[in-house]
Amino acid sequence: MRSQASIEIDRPIEEVFRLTNDHMPEWSTIVVKDEVIEESPDGVGTTFLTVTEENGRRMEFQGIVTRYEPPLVNAVEMTGTMFDLEVANTFEDLGGRTRVTQTSYVNGKGIFGLILKMFGWAMKNSSCKAAENELENLKRFCERQVDAPAEGPNE
Repeated sequence: MRSQASIEIDRPIEEVFRLTNDHMPEWSTIVVKDEVIEESPDGVGTTFLTVTEENGRRMEFQGIVTRYEPPLVNAVEMTGTMFDLEVANTFEDLGGRTRVTQTSYVNGKGIFGLILKMFGWAMKNSSCKAAENELENLKRFCERQVDAPAEGPNE
């Protein structure tokens, strides 16, 4: 099952790329842990462990970075017990603002794979909505990181 969502963030592309990738548990409502296992010098091949929690259900994923081109693209593959994920975030410079587009593929395993094949069309809407919610959280997080202007004596 494929889903895609985009959002525009009022921050420069380099900052959005860094905040998206280096602070995931801080902005995500689903990711509760994101730990690098082995870091590759160029990013591609870096392995990590991600723990998610949604509706009281915790899941662990072993991941690997498959594409890392700062500040334009970061893509990963994650392996879990019920399903595997491929997630790509692309970043587009809009002249001081940034458009983030997240494209993900869910590949179900076992009984979940069968359910996904039979009812994927019905599950796609909730998957797209979840991606939109995550990107809204990212937007709030990134835009909150702007330093407040210093107040002078006349302010």
